[in-house]
Amino acid sequence: MSKIKTADLLIEIGTEELPPTTLLTLSNAFSKNITKALDELELAYTNVHSYATPRRLAIWIEALQDKQADKQVEKRGPALKAAYDADGNPTKALLGFAKSCSADTKDLEQLETDKGTWLMYRAEQAGKDTQDLLAEIIKTALDKLPIAKRMRWGDLDAQFVRPVQWVVVMFNSKVVDCEILSVQSDNKTYGHRFHAPAAITLKKAADYETLLKDKGRVIADFNQRKKVIRTQIEDIAKQSRAVAVIDESLLDEVTAMVEWPVAVKGNFEQRFLDVPQEALIYTMKLNQKYFHLEDANGKLMPHFITISNIESKDPVQVQEGNERVIRPRFADAEFFWNQDRKTKLESQLQRLKTVVFQKQLGTLFDKTQRVKTLACWIAKQLNEDADKAQRAAELCKCDLLTDMVGELPSLQGVMGRYYALHDGEDPQVAAALDEYYKPRFAGDSLPDTATSRALALADRIDTLVGIFAIGQIPSGVKDPFALRRAALGVLRILIECKLAIDLKELLTQAAANFDKALDASKAIEPVMDYCLDRLTAYYQDKDISTEVIQSVLATKPSNPVDLDKRILAVKTFIALPEAQALAAANKRSGNILKKVKGKLPDNIDKKLLSDDAEKLFYKTLSNLKQQATKSVDAGDYEKALTLLSELREPVDAFFDNVMVMDDDEAIRNNRIALLNNLHGLFMQIADISKL
Repeated sequence: MSKIKTADLLIEIGTEELPPTTLLTLSNAFSKNITKALDELELAYTNVHSYATPRRLAIWIEALQDKQADKQVEKRGPALKAAYDADGNPTKALLGFAKSCSADTKDLEQLETDKGTWLMYRAEQAGKDTQDLLAEIIKTALDKLPIAKRMRWGDLDAQFVRPVQWVVVMFNSKVVDCEILSVQSDNKTYGHRFHAPAAITLKKAADYETLLKDKGRVIADFNQRKKVIRTQIEDIAKQSRAVAVIDESLLDEVTAMVEWPVAVKGNFEQRFLDVPQEALIYTMKLNQKYFHLEDANGKLMPHFITISNIESKDPVQVQEGNERVIRPRFADAEFFWNQDRKTKLESQLQRLKTVVFQKQLGTLFDKTQRVKTLACWIAKQLNEDADKAQRAAELCKCDLLTDMVGELPSLQGVMGRYYALHDGEDPQVAAALDEYYKPRFAGDSLPDTATSRALALADRIDTLVGIFAIGQIPSGVKDPFALRRAALGVLRILIECKLAIDLKELLTQAAANFDKALDASKAIEPVMDYCLDRLTAYYQDKDISTEVIQSVLATKPSNPVDLDKRILAVKTFIALPEAQALAAANKRSGNILKKVKGKLPDNIDKKLLSDDAEKLFYKTLSNLKQQATKSVDAGDYEKALTLLSELREPVDAFFDNVMVMDDDEAIRNNRIALLNNLHGLFMQIADISKL
């Protein structure tokens, strides 16, 4: 057997600057698409190295098989009796099969099976050279990249996320001749746009990363470049006796913007620290892609770190240039801060009448009035201060009309808190103006205070009921009012903060606040179902099986805190050795009960119990029923299910020895009543037949 030959493969697509927010996604997809194609073609390889910079996507694959292995091809054709007609001539089925195999009918073999004789084509298929397959592999991989909008350049037919300037495709030291995106392949790459703009000739694929770094001043490996940036930032922070706040998403974005990173520290005037630090940080991160520095107490310091893409001979100019850019932005924030505080936050309330929330649901002022009523009701249910909840609801949308939030929308809530504190509002009310937006995203923290929670629930529930009432239910990926996030936020707040509020009652209260002409009550059931549907993903993230979730949801619980207790109880129950047998028995019981016409019998007549198995079943059921029901009433579902697990043996014996559907109607109904009682006991907690 001949030894398999291998070679290193290098593919590089050189482009104009790629979008930084999607660079890593494109790189990962490109690598995945290439390796998947190689796997499907049964071409073995060892290590895969993926590279991504603003001007290139590349992949280096070590020890790639240089040719597909030869393989035996077997294709089964028509049955022998269907292959020839009465005169012995080939039928269309046979001729079609032979043509698909590029073979003559005489080349086909016969295959004997239990079901008769079939025709079969066998042949040795020679493997193709890897180099002959590469052009199609690369083109397909690029076509499959997740690019929202492709662009054309010049008069070329090629389409890509950015214009392509060069293409490298090498197999060891040999250039693979192909045309990719209207560019002919070569062995020439290009380094840093300013430090090393001349072409760099590659002698072999394995030289790529080292040569780019040494001659091209490009760190091609994304993760290595990211590590260099992190280290540079931390070193500067240490020298400044500060703590660098490194946001991972910002770090990824900055890494995607540079090929030769050089961290530079900048400064700004101390006076700007009088502006809320969130506004300054937002400006530095979102507008300028700067990393900010804090002192040991978490207070913003008048410094920042920017990542330059050049190693300047005069770094002071780079520093001063960045300082000049940030200064007017901070001056704007300072101006907005001073202007907004000249009037009280509550003065914006009437102006909310000029802003439409949704055409059929009125203005932001209308929404505020509904939220105020609902927040007050929620606070009373929780035995909390209703006046604070009402005041927080009244002010919660006011900061949307301030100059600062108008310029920096992501600061809504944050600025509401600052302005409320400046106006002398209650600290809990002020905090609620910011906290009611929580959770802002998956995994975010929840509101801390009762006032914040009441407002957070009221605002989301009002939106859910209102939007459902006008028929704008989310479908597919379209969710303009972020109702999925709102529903999950409601559930998280209720469950994780252990707020014992009935969700259906909450929806009913919200519906009553809308104009009667809208008939918002029709939205209660759909919103209820919509919220419960979100729980599957919520609990799956907590490693709880779908069966456990569905078993509890089948009982249609309306109190999320109570529902959570049931979920956790069933999760514990399913681990018991008795669980599967009882689940099967409940499923069998349910199937029998479904067949019963009319009202199900519930009362059990002891005199009609004749078989020892049904007597034992009845006795065990009677003994456990009161204890289990007591535990259920107390909300101790785990204890109730543990008690009911004792039914396993009596139930098994009952089904093994007793004919439920007896000819005698009285006996039959009595046994059905037994099963109905069993089924009802478990259904107080969950439908365990779904386990």
